[in-house]
Amino acid sequence: MIETLISFVLATTTLAFSPGPDNIFVLTQSIVNGKKYGLATVVGLMTGCIIHTTLVAFGVSEVIKRNENLFFIIKLFGAVYLLYLAFKVYKSDAKIAFSIENVQRKTTLQLFKTGFWMNVLNPKVTIFFLAFFPQFLFSKSMSTVLQFYILGSVFIITSFIIFSGIAILAGSISGYLKQNDRVGGYLKWAQIIVFIGIAALILV
Repeated sequence: MIETLISFVLATTTLAFSPGPDNIFVLTQSIVNGKKYGLATVVGLMTGCIIHTTLVAFGVSEVIKRNENLFFIIKLFGAVYLLYLAFKVYKSDAKIAFSIENVQRKTTLQLFKTGFWMNVLNPKVTIFFLAFFPQFLFSKSMSTVLQFYILGSVFIITSFIIFSGIAILAGSISGYLKQNDRVGGYLKWAQIIVFIGIAALILV
């Protein structure tokens, strides 16, 4: 159980650090409006994750109750999807590009709402949770729904800490990212390794 959760934290940490729309959005908002506004965006994004966790928790748990073979198909789909994500990352540009031009100033409440709806209305997040979470179920005796909520909580807390760090250190991080081209490459390959590693565990 502990080993599985540690692996989950490590995978989540790598993914949270990897350049993506969410953390780049937090970074730009923090630079333009200030760290308080970046943190409001982070809280919105993480609140949205609760919705996705709930959808996956009750949906997949019902599948497990009805048919174990169908659950295996979901896990297999997860492996294929993670390999697809690894390929997409491989084909993408390793440079971390973000623009603060034309970024409108908003209130903290507006940024919270933006972060929340940006997360909730993104079907890719649900698909990712569906592919990612079932691989880390850690107990045969504990309720599956409870396990999903534990994983969701760990994911949210870990991501919140990292995203908040990005928001607070936005100025320093943006300058560092602009001056160090290799950082994007390192994060790119770390993300690829995580995706392939989890997919391999499922397939093997």
